[in-house]
Amino acid sequence: MINEVRVVDNVEKLSDLGLDVVYVTTPIPSHFIVMDTLYSRKIAHNIFVEKTLASGPDEAKKLCELAQSFGGINMVGYMKRFAVTFRKAKDLLNQDALGDVVSFDAYAYSSDFFGSEKSSEKSAARGGVVRDLGAHVIDLALWLFGDLEVNSAKLEQPEDSAQFSVKGADGLEGEFNISWCKEHYRMPEFGLAVRGSEGVMNVNDDRVELTLNNGKPSRWYRHDLKDNVGFQLGGPEYFRENDYFIKSVLAKRNADPSFHTASKVDYLIDQVKSRAGK
Repeated sequence: MINEVRVVDNVEKLSDLGLDVVYVTTPIPSHFIVMDTLYSRKIAHNIFVEKTLASGPDEAKKLCELAQSFGGINMVGYMKRFAVTFRKAKDLLNQDALGDVVSFDAYAYSSDFFGSEKSSEKSAARGGVVRDLGAHVIDLALWLFGDLEVNSAKLEQPEDSAQFSVKGADGLEGEFNISWCKEHYRMPEFGLAVRGSEGVMNVNDDRVELTLNNGKPSRWYRHDLKDNVGFQLGGPEYFRENDYFIKSVLAKRNADPSFHTASKVDYLIDQVKSRAGK
């Protein structure tokens, strides 16, 4: 039970509260200045920030340097890593269920601006569709497949949709499609189709389907994967994410995705915009 709630109008005023942990949930463009203040004023060394880490790779690099210099536990809120379906997909890849992974298609869709004629101002405030919506599926791809490099990219202006291709280790190729102007996506949806030498795997927020070359499809839905938590915090993955971070702080154990891990998303987004000529 919280007996007293303090509200301040300046980040620096948090320095008098003796905080162990700070959660940064402000708009993306403010992440750097808020966390720079938290570290430089020694307000807290354990910091959780919602995605993305920063507004670009330069700010992300500086935040990584600050975190390393001041110590503590740091983490970025890519909660899809804590969804049971994507965790199952990760396990299947670790078990080489698909053999050699050859290619993948990834998508992130929502209807946030479907039919809207005035999306540019709101889109810019949220950092654009790649940074706001697409960051989740970019992080999933980096988590599942390792480092990626952008080959080509197309961004529609205002930044409401994006398509780009990537390459990874051992000839891996990938395609991303991201849009928040898609019809029939009241809630954001993320998914991947992964092709390997032994079969194909499709995964999204609700299910995993594995079809091997020599067998029938195997399917797992959220309820099959024991998608249960201590209490609902927006969604089961949010609870797991926060539970993991707090336990990491208490155990003084590094958390992942750390600032360093999450900065790879910022670098890849920068590549997308560079390849698209924006």
